[in-house]
Amino acid sequence: MDELRTYLKDIADGKMIPWPQQREAAARFGMTVAEVETVILQTGLLPARYQRNQQMISTSQQLQLFESRVAVVGCGGLGGYILEELARLGVGQIVAIDPDVFEEHNLNRQLLSTIELLGRSKVAAAVQRLAAINPAVSVRPVKAAFDKTNGREILGEVNLVIDAVDNIPTRLALAEVCCQMDIPLVHGAIAGWFGQVVSIDPGKDTLQKLYGHWTGGKGVEAQLGNPSFTPAVAASLQVAEACKLLLGLGDPLHDKMMSINLLNMQFEEIPLS
Repeated sequence: MDELRTYLKDIADGKMIPWPQQREAAARFGMTVAEVETVILQTGLLPARYQRNQQMISTSQQLQLFESRVAVVGCGGLGGYILEELARLGVGQIVAIDPDVFEEHNLNRQLLSTIELLGRSKVAAAVQRLAAINPAVSVRPVKAAFDKTNGREILGEVNLVIDAVDNIPTRLALAEVCCQMDIPLVHGAIAGWFGQVVSIDPGKDTLQKLYGHWTGGKGVEAQLGNPSFTPAVAASLQVAEACKLLLGLGDPLHDKMMSINLLNMQFEEIPLS
């Protein structure tokens, strides 16, 4: 390991390790690019892809993100943007969970969907897309519908879960499992011009209270649909919340919900306690 650290310092461009050099180091030392990335960050150097993060995320915090494991439940409208932003941010281990394949009606808003991928698994597309963006990130695909019977096994040792599902029963099951496992959960939901985001402390039943009025059927998104821009906005807020929670920064949306109204460009914090 000392030999690798010396090598990295020798090839660094200042404090930066460009991608070709990172890939070359992995081949030279018989390691994965993810293993080399860990050593780069531990040495106080920085993969060059993250250089624009440096004004807000330190090298030690970048290592913290890379050592984090985040589960994204749902790889559609919200989930596609969330997955891509997590990979670009440098979250090192991602679990992508979704039972579905792409259909034509996904093309208007789902970042991972393309004409060529119609009929293909969403989680398989996530693995392929994220590998093209950041090969150091490990993506575990789970092609299954999340529920209370498989939830504990799927979530395993994750540090944080992001809710990107499109129906209330699955969302409530996810909230219950996260509550039981003491895992923080970042909830997001969208419908038409509108959305909402809230961060839930481990063990709290915020979503159960929020959706306590639910009596069956799909949520309002089934009536309002979703355009291309609403999932991008809500997903970005969810990833910002995830970043804060993983690094212990800022003021997360605990006990309050960010209400999004893109029709009138209104963002409002609503107390939940």
